[in-house]
Amino acid sequence: MDDARPDDVTVRTRPRRDEVRARVLAAARTVFAERGFAGASTDQVAAAAGFTKGAVYSNFGSKDDLFLALMDAEVTARVVAVEHALAGTADLAGALAAVGGELSRRDPGWQLLYLEFWQRAVRDVDARAAFVASRRDLRSRVAGVVEQFLADHPVRTGWDAEGLTLVLIALTNGLALEALPDPDAVPADVLPRVLADLLDGDPGR
Repeated sequence: MDDARPDDVTVRTRPRRDEVRARVLAAARTVFAERGFAGASTDQVAAAAGFTKGAVYSNFGSKDDLFLALMDAEVTARVVAVEHALAGTADLAGALAAVGGELSRRDPGWQLLYLEFWQRAVRDVDARAAFVASRRDLRSRVAGVVEQFLADHPVRTGWDAEGLTLVLIALTNGLALEALPDPDAVPADVLPRVLADLLDGDPGR
């Protein structure tokens, strides 16, 4: 006869789907950073997350999908940070410094991953389509933040939100690329300074 009481029984509950997804994404970021995108496998990601490979594929269709989800999370975090930074300033100079500071935050591991997948997207038609869609989404979301700031604090810049966003992202990526092998080569204040000079010297003003 089993005399075990109910409180002696350990109840095991399966993690929720959103918890599984979050753990897989966190594991993917770590494994990709350690091994590179090409060198990492979904088996390694699953093991790092504490699941079987089936848990990975039940949430993500492929290793490419995993990276794109990581990129979406990175974009969301940056956009939220920019929104918070802009909420604390009402003048263009302060806005440039705030946005430049947020977009210039350095994460060498992520930048290397981005460059590796960028190369894949340039060479692979299927990967390119999803990558392009993700980058367009990034530009659209940042442009929306910039456009709202310009609407709330009217200033004459000679630039529309889309054009200014493109310059912001291009400068951020270019400076991050230069900083990868030589971090001291890129001063922390260089992006806001360049943007301030660009807008101040705009021929449309």
